[in-house]
Amino acid sequence: MALIGYARVSSTGQSLDVQIDKLTKYGCTESGAEIYQEKKSGSKAENRTELKACLKHLRKGDSLVITKLDRLARSTYDLTKIAKDLEDRQIDLVVLDQAIDTSTPTGKLLFNMLGSIAEFENAIRKERQTDGIAKAQELGIKFGAKPKLTQEQITELKAKRKSGVMIKDLMQEYGLSKSSIYRQLDN
Repeated sequence: MALIGYARVSSTGQSLDVQIDKLTKYGCTESGAEIYQEKKSGSKAENRTELKACLKHLRKGDSLVITKLDRLARSTYDLTKIAKDLEDRQIDLVVLDQAIDTSTPTGKLLFNMLGSIAEFENAIRKERQTDGIAKAQELGIKFGAKPKLTQEQITELKAKRKSGVMIKDLMQEYGLSKSSIYRQLDN
């Protein structure tokens, strides 16, 4: 039986040190076991190469050890899918910060409850973000890239095109791509 650790942070600016320290103290580096680690968003489990490698490496009787449930998955669907795969292969899941060990009935219950709560929190966060964006737009705040041309330049560009100036020449003069030129001409 091996303790295989998995650590993940969402962006390259974040550090894995705290997670790796906890996993090491739990015993994930003893007797040849290892800690898989990556810096990728947790939104889709299938996009995380180290998680795939970790899950593939696990054998019957092993334990997958993580520090928090949200390090493994962001949705109940992904979490349930991973948990079912582990259960079918007789691999336990240990979540250190939430004191979950799926080798026990209480651990399984807690695992499912916390997975649902994590998904709920994620949905609430998205809702607040959407509300914040809508409020900002009401206040006139604009999102996205700044316009590359002034209204005067757009009028000039349209006049030049009507007079026969070629698209490639307009692209060079205004420093825009072909699709941007056509977009300006269609407005």
